[in-house]
Amino acid sequence: MESILARAVADLRALLPQVVEMSPTVERLGQAMMTCWERRGKVLIAGNGGSAADAIHFAEELVVRFQKNRRALAAMALCDSAVVTCAANDLGYENVFSRQVEAYGNPGDVFIAMTTSGNSANLLKAIKSAKEQRLITVSFLGKDGGQAKGLCDIELIVPSPVTARVQEVHKILYHSICEWVEARV
Repeated sequence: MESILARAVADLRALLPQVVEMSPTVERLGQAMMTCWERRGKVLIAGNGGSAADAIHFAEELVVRFQKNRRALAAMALCDSAVVTCAANDLGYENVFSRQVEAYGNPGDVFIAMTTSGNSANLLKAIKSAKEQRLITVSFLGKDGGQAKGLCDIELIVPSPVTARVQEVHKILYHSICEWVEARV
């Protein structure tokens, strides 16, 4: 166990300087979210598997609170099990997020796709739908960015081939955004 933990910590240490270099992009995302809320818009967040859990976590930190009590911020994770399973059954799994973007998204809202591979067909289709509806598009990616690289207005790519490290850094990034936002609300 000690060697596993030591390797995980060493991997994260190697990534941290690159994470700090992302701060201008992270701040740009924070600004986009603040502008969205000033216009009474909302942030929609989607992901599969562990990234779905991160989408839920990110959304609840925005709606309820991160570190301090403040007004609620409009954010939602696109993972309602009834909607997801209905869309998957009736329209195909590649449409589970784009259908929700179509239903809930308005011009000026923010859509965040969380995908460690950047290759999830349902998220690629949701990004396309969000762009067509004039939402601000954001991607939290890993590895080399996959097929999603270059598709969004704002992208945060964690350059690690290890999914767990990508997800851990994604959490650092979205927690930092939450802290930045709470300082300004």
